[in-house]
Amino acid sequence: MMWFGAYVLAGAFVGVLAGLLGIGGGMTLVPVMAALFAAQHFAPDHIVHMALATCMASIAFTSGSSVREHLKFDGVDFNIVKRMTPGLVLGSLLATSVSAWIPQRHLALSFAVIVFFGATQILLNKKPKAARSLPSAGPLFFVGLVIGIIAGLVSAGGAFLTIPFMLWCGVPMKKTIGTGAMMGIPLAVVGTIGYIISGWNVPGLPSDAVGFISIIALVGIVCGSVVTAPFGARLAHRLPVPILKRIFACLLYVLAAKMLWTYW
Repeated sequence: MMWFGAYVLAGAFVGVLAGLLGIGGGMTLVPVMAALFAAQHFAPDHIVHMALATCMASIAFTSGSSVREHLKFDGVDFNIVKRMTPGLVLGSLLATSVSAWIPQRHLALSFAVIVFFGATQILLNKKPKAARSLPSAGPLFFVGLVIGIIAGLVSAGGAFLTIPFMLWCGVPMKKTIGTGAMMGIPLAVVGTIGYIISGWNVPGLPSDAVGFISIIALVGIVCGSVVTAPFGARLAHRLPVPILKRIFACLLYVLAAKMLWTYW
């Protein structure tokens, strides 16, 4: 029960961030879950795999609640979703389904490098100027494939890459956030399936695990985030969000550094 409470608290923290800053919780949550799993002495060689898988599964729920709000304001471009999602889904499936064969240390280091990049992007708060229009279906599929692979490696919904790409292609800001969240749902669902497949026959995982996903931890995360996300959304209208984003970027630096220190 104590550990379930810790999962709920972790989910509550991520829920506030999701509502406040409009970001997914994967990059923030993975190091926290890895530390919680390590404290319980779960399969030592697969702690990072479990953390990535459980966080990936939680993204489908957090993105779903975000998309519902954006749909109310016509904030999703379904033409982009239709053209990019196949690549995103395939990339996520590729990255997650082979994760069992990637050494834990390599996964942790890849996570840290990509999170450092994401944190720097948030810290600088640079929005790329529109340089062109959206490419045709083929290039969009390839871009989606690359983003899906990266997102699968760090258990993110991909918005930290899809949103800058869409802005660069001239998509209005109001459309990019909702569209990015929408594409994050199938990416997370398929990524979750990939982590289930790759961890299905791995020995030594806890009894509640389905593949690499801890069901108890997933339930706790979802319970916490669902309660606090609306609170975070309300705070967004009262607090200086640009300053909070810088604080969040610094937090990501700390968490990524911890992963480097632990698994170097």
